[in-house]
Amino acid sequence: MELLSISARYFATHPLTRDAPLKAWLRFASWQLRSRLGGEILLQWVGGQRLAVRRGMRGATGNIYAGLHEFSDMMVPLHLLREGDLFIDIGANVGTYTVLASGVCRATTWAFEPDSNTAQHLRRNLSVNQLGDLVTVHECALGSTSRVVAFTVGRDTVNKVADVHDMNVRMVRQERLDNFIGAFQPIMMKLDVEGYEESVLRGALALLANPCLKVIEMETVTPAIERMMLGNQFERAYYDPFGRALHRNPISLKSSNSLYVRDWPFVAKRLATAEKIDVLDRKI
Repeated sequence: MELLSISARYFATHPLTRDAPLKAWLRFASWQLRSRLGGEILLQWVGGQRLAVRRGMRGATGNIYAGLHEFSDMMVPLHLLREGDLFIDIGANVGTYTVLASGVCRATTWAFEPDSNTAQHLRRNLSVNQLGDLVTVHECALGSTSRVVAFTVGRDTVNKVADVHDMNVRMVRQERLDNFIGAFQPIMMKLDVEGYEESVLRGALALLANPCLKVIEMETVTPAIERMMLGNQFERAYYDPFGRALHRNPISLKSSNSLYVRDWPFVAKRLATAEKIDVLDRKI
């Protein structure tokens, strides 16, 4: 009953399902039946891409019901990225953002995913979409130092760096993002690391100061992160994919992540001039 209640609220408020909740419920019912048969299911997704999904992949299954699980957040890379851009996906999980960036937009992606089991599912999604030439998977955590850290297992989208004494953890390699960058010029970075964002950014101070980086999306923002953003000329932004407009003040569309933009005119023009994307029979 809890799943039904949560789904009802989700379908009633999501921008792509609130006007057609019955269709969302039909997709929900179809998935619940098919997934109970076990094994992997290949689903047609945005831009001709496919998702290899299994029962229990909570974040990925949201894309089945609503087209784009995190609608306004996912539309940012879809409208911003172009072929030849470099996108950094930190906390890539099974690769939904990576598939959008490289599969739909044909950008190059570095996907960071420390959990070896999840990284297998990520690589599977790259394989079914033939994205091996565009995506590099880094099976490590990112943080403020290069060392070995404890990382939780078995929590799907909420696995995270943890205390070494916690239950159900494994030891993984952690690196500083700046150690990877060198002469590369990423245009966008997405961080979804369950509260570890500040540590990741402290290991990416050179990149934050590099004007090549125009957009950052992240789940958790601390006061220290706010100061880092302000000190590097990033502004808090809100994106309306339907109107193709960036706003400095909150809008009615809800986001799971916080959006920060540097070089506002460049980003605004990119978003406004992107080709329309087909999502659930709508061109956005």
